[in-house]
Amino acid sequence: MLDFYDTLTARLRASGDYVWPLALRLVMFWEFWESGITKLHGRNWFADIPWADWQKGFPWPFDIIPQNLNWLAATWGEIMFSLLVLFGLFTRFAAISLILITAVATAAVHWPAQWSSLDVLWSGYVITAKSAGNFKLPLLFMVMLLPLVFYGGGKISFDQLLLKITGRNAGAHDRLGDATAAAVAFLVLALATVFLETSWGLSFLAMAIVTTVAPALVR
Repeated sequence: MLDFYDTLTARLRASGDYVWPLALRLVMFWEFWESGITKLHGRNWFADIPWADWQKGFPWPFDIIPQNLNWLAATWGEIMFSLLVLFGLFTRFAAISLILITAVATAAVHWPAQWSSLDVLWSGYVITAKSAGNFKLPLLFMVMLLPLVFYGGGKISFDQLLLKITGRNAGAHDRLGDATAAAVAFLVLALATVFLETSWGLSFLAMAIVTTVAPALVR
């Protein structure tokens, strides 16, 4: 019975390399493509929002960029990177780029301008607009993009095709779980959070540096 279970789970894991990345890419493509196309054919509502209706506003350095340029960057970023995600081409780069776009938009529009405790912050984990923020949907999108950053586009992707064409083994380094791998993970989390709360991003960055340097110091 245990052998049957182990065989079944092994086959599910193997088939999952084909199924879940493709399904996730299709969902993420549609969400960001639809958002980008809506912006492309719509009005620049960045410029229409009164300052009092923003949450934190654009974080640095986007706060010194004209709103029209921010609008164009968000529009074409969502369109182009969603297409890369759809085809599984440079998937990790496209996914982290969409995370950054989402993080900046979340900080500007969805993240509470001020919060005094985690309870207050968590009250903004909603979809409908409230004064405490409404960051539930963009946060879910960012979390859904993380597997594409860490695992790539899966077996059914142009990235996989490029690996085969160039003769590289996609699984050759899959088990590298050293300090550098942990540092990369902290760096990704730093990029995902620095625009929302600078202290969080800097903390993750510090952890990435410590994780990289510490092994060399203890040798």
